[in-house]
Amino acid sequence: MEGGGPAVRRRSRSACARERSRDRSRSRGACFPPARKRPSSGAGEEPQPAPASPEYNNDSEEDMFGDYDSFSGNDSLLAQFDNMEQECIQSIDLTSCTKNMEEKATVEPAFGYLQLQNARSKELIFSAAGNIIGFKTEEESHLRTTSEQDNRTLEPGDCFLDDLPSSQLLYFEEMNNTSVDSRKSSGTKESANDMNSCLDKMLNQSSCHHNAEHTKINNELSPSTTSNMSKRKSLKDHLKNTMTGNAKAQTPQVSRTKQLKEAVLSEEICVAKKTIETSSVDIGPFYGLPSKVRDLLIQFRGIEKLYEWQHTCLTLESLQQRKNLIYSLPTSGGKTLVAEILILQELLCRQKDVLMVLPYVAIVQEKVWALSSFGIELGFLVEEYAGSKGRFPPIKRRMKKSLYIATIEKGHSLVNSLIETGRVGDLGLVVVDELHMLGEGSRGATLEMILAKILYTSKTTQIIGMSATLNNVGDLQQFLQAEYYANNFRPVELKEYVKIQDSIYEVDDKAENGLTFSRLLNFKYSSNLQKMDPDHLIALVTEVIPNYSCLVFCSTKKNCENVAEMICKYLNKEYRNHREKEKQDLIKDLKNIGKGSLCPVLKRTIAFGIAYHHSGLTSDERKRIEEAYSAGVLCLLTCTSTLAAGVNLPARRVILRAPYVATEFLKKNQYKQMIGRAGRAGIDSAGESILIVQEKDKHLIQNLVNSPLENCYSNLFLEFTKGIQSLLLSLVGLKIARNPEEIYHFMCGTLFGVQQQFLSKEKSLSDITREALGCLIEKGLLKGKMTCEKEQKSQSNLEITQLGQATYKGSIDLAYCDALYRDLKKGLEGLVLESCLHLLYLTTPYDMTDHCRPDWMIYFRQFSQLNSVEQKVAAIVGVPESFITKKASGQAIKKDVDNGVVNRLYLSFVLYALLKETNIWNVSEKFNMSRGYVQNLLNSAASFSSCVLHFSEELEEFWVYKALLTELTKRLTYCVKAELIPLMEVAGVLESRAKQLYDSGYKTLAHLANADPETLVKMIEHLSRRQARQIVSSAKMLLREKAEALQEEVEELLKVPTDTSEGLLTTLP
Repeated sequence: MEGGGPAVRRRSRSACARERSRDRSRSRGACFPPARKRPSSGAGEEPQPAPASPEYNNDSEEDMFGDYDSFSGNDSLLAQFDNMEQECIQSIDLTSCTKNMEEKATVEPAFGYLQLQNARSKELIFSAAGNIIGFKTEEESHLRTTSEQDNRTLEPGDCFLDDLPSSQLLYFEEMNNTSVDSRKSSGTKESANDMNSCLDKMLNQSSCHHNAEHTKINNELSPSTTSNMSKRKSLKDHLKNTMTGNAKAQTPQVSRTKQLKEAVLSEEICVAKKTIETSSVDIGPFYGLPSKVRDLLIQFRGIEKLYEWQHTCLTLESLQQRKNLIYSLPTSGGKTLVAEILILQELLCRQKDVLMVLPYVAIVQEKVWALSSFGIELGFLVEEYAGSKGRFPPIKRRMKKSLYIATIEKGHSLVNSLIETGRVGDLGLVVVDELHMLGEGSRGATLEMILAKILYTSKTTQIIGMSATLNNVGDLQQFLQAEYYANNFRPVELKEYVKIQDSIYEVDDKAENGLTFSRLLNFKYSSNLQKMDPDHLIALVTEVIPNYSCLVFCSTKKNCENVAEMICKYLNKEYRNHREKEKQDLIKDLKNIGKGSLCPVLKRTIAFGIAYHHSGLTSDERKRIEEAYSAGVLCLLTCTSTLAAGVNLPARRVILRAPYVATEFLKKNQYKQMIGRAGRAGIDSAGESILIVQEKDKHLIQNLVNSPLENCYSNLFLEFTKGIQSLLLSLVGLKIARNPEEIYHFMCGTLFGVQQQFLSKEKSLSDITREALGCLIEKGLLKGKMTCEKEQKSQSNLEITQLGQATYKGSIDLAYCDALYRDLKKGLEGLVLESCLHLLYLTTPYDMTDHCRPDWMIYFRQFSQLNSVEQKVAAIVGVPESFITKKASGQAIKKDVDNGVVNRLYLSFVLYALLKETNIWNVSEKFNMSRGYVQNLLNSAASFSSCVLHFSEELEEFWVYKALLTELTKRLTYCVKAELIPLMEVAGVLESRAKQLYDSGYKTLAHLANADPETLVKMIEHLSRRQARQIVSSAKMLLREKAEALQEEVEELLKVPTDTSEGLLTTLP
């Protein structure tokens, strides 16, 4: 052998070998490992014994021949081979004497040795580079069942010949060829069953082409078999050649234990490779998802089977090809479930992040709450981006994928941050609910920016849009480069009616005027009741309640309260007895939420199972009323149109009190959303909607019910500062487009670019783009020169200024960026930090001052209660006490004072009182505002404070605001005592619930994440099991998200720098 130094040979770990000593084992010639070429290590190197694995030996440096220079020097070994060859023939002869018994060749994994045994009742094994091919004798064949043999048979993907030395591969190939030649020469069926036929079987198995049926061994050995045996090379010669080849072959230094583990997982690896090679990823039986997803849908949602349209949509060819898709169905048709399955496919199968854009904060929180349970079970993260919540850019996860659930505004900031960091490709899917909101003001313009940027910057991100109210789908398809799927399916049939006086007409498309007479109201009205209820609301609702639910949509918030009280006034007293105890518990809960205060209207109406629902309620109150309605404790809600676009609260009957929203006539889209709440799947057999109409509006109603849905038009041009200017500023800032030509190319791909000829006939898209860029340069947000259109191609790139960078990163409305900069700059000259009033003024939203109408007496009273330091803040911002005094007394004012500043300071007083008292009820009474408005102000201030913080981070001169605004934003977000903040970070946990949890001993996020839902139900009043499970799941998700974030930070700190020279790294200790 090469490398003259002696090698240390480990003894075999087989059962027989363990009982023998090393000397005895060598002298008897047993258990020699396969011959391998030992790596050259120098003649003088001391041999080191390799540590033995518990089951397998790492023989990468073994000397197979021990003290022999070659295997030919060991005559006893060759003699054993001769004897064994004869025994093999005798074994075949013995087998022929038995009845027809099947004999299979099995593959046994063994590493590091060639085991040879003479006993006929045991296996005869030929080693092949760590794989043993054995013949089972009759006795052992009887001991194995057919199923056991099948389990031991290698699958096609479990090929182990790939790692064999070339000499052994040639040996098996030669044996196979010899066997084929022998069969041809003999021309008999029996010749296929001799020893070489057995070797053929072994070769077929080892080459991963195992046949399901094995050839049976004949009862007799034909004469031709004996002649063939003599013509072939002897087994000894073959083994000699094989072992010589092994000795010369280079073998990689690979752990045998590692090879075994890889072999065990070979089937999964083969499946994974096939999966990667296919166009669509499929890891399970449930629409490409594991069956566990189906089980979770049953467990969490009670969904056992999908609707037919859902199956059709999920199996669309366009989705399999990852094309963008728009799909439209009526409200309550099950659109969201399809989107959620597509989201899970992206997270689990394709291992990509997902962004889900929803229109309102409440819906975002509800969806985070609902999907956290799936995230815990399936191993992905759910992150909330709403209000002041959200991290920009999001943490880059190495192991788990994230589902970002965001409002439109936060979704835009999130996409911007991903583009800036070059990670937009991490988004595999973007799902947009209520796609028709593209046509709704500034929020529609922002949604259009999100989609346009994704389309332009990432060709691998799929976009899914859904809506119940779409008309001009062609424009949207062109914009999103999407396929379209529509269906009119509803799980519950919807019947539309129109009530005129005491007659009810059914909406009928086939009728001449669109209406067909249905019935007359059968309800006896007194003259007094007729005056109080001319629209016959009591007659309509009493046909449904209390056994079924009913929604009454009203045009204003005040009308909601009046209608609720009017209905209760004339209802039979028996309605009070329906679920009386639960209604008393609801009143008690609402009192606790209001810290002892309860709306007198709700106190009177809840006793009858009726409540109102509008933005004048606090979030806690609305949530508790929604829970009571869903549970059937409340059977009727009087509500505004906002409920139709918000949380899902279906009803047996929906009544539209009038065809107006405030003072504007109802739009078809709004009408469809409202009546879409009628009919509860699994509860009602049908849903009804009744539109109450006065005789004078009859002709308008015919147009309403028969007209098509309104078209969806871009708002980029109409919302100039929040639309096209904001878009162009971010395009330059993010370096998506750097000159007018590139910007124009981007604009052609927007919805505005698709609809430009219709929306702006006077100006071309190029003119509009250049005009907007000129305004940005004039404001100092961009720098560069705008030349005439003919010289556009030779024009230099535009650059964003620091102020422009801060504006788009802070998501500041361009109409207010100059004012914000001036206010922050002025604040640096004399920032008052003895109280938070000055900071609150700086973070009060500008857009809320336009709708503010101060009560001057209250303003004066609050101003008078300020201490000297706080009055100094008023003087700094520009509101003198004399101005307030004169306004309160009604005197003429000669001095000109900015009304915007005055109103903004007034709202700052409201926020200041909130942070001191943390009681919305007291503050709303003190300032004579609805508690819902006060809470909306608080939420808006928290969101704007977060924007101002990001604005300040981009301007070095405002460094002082970073730390100050971080803490203030947190206080505004929760506005509760500090100990409740960790609990309120959990999605769906509001102040009242946080107090209950804290008082019950759940004081931290860890306490809540490790809570038992059953224990929560027992300890927390009026908490259902479903709510308890969702709270615990949300807490676990948040805790896991924070832990993952810290882990990512640790790994980032410990990561070896890639830009450091190798020489420097090696010298570090």
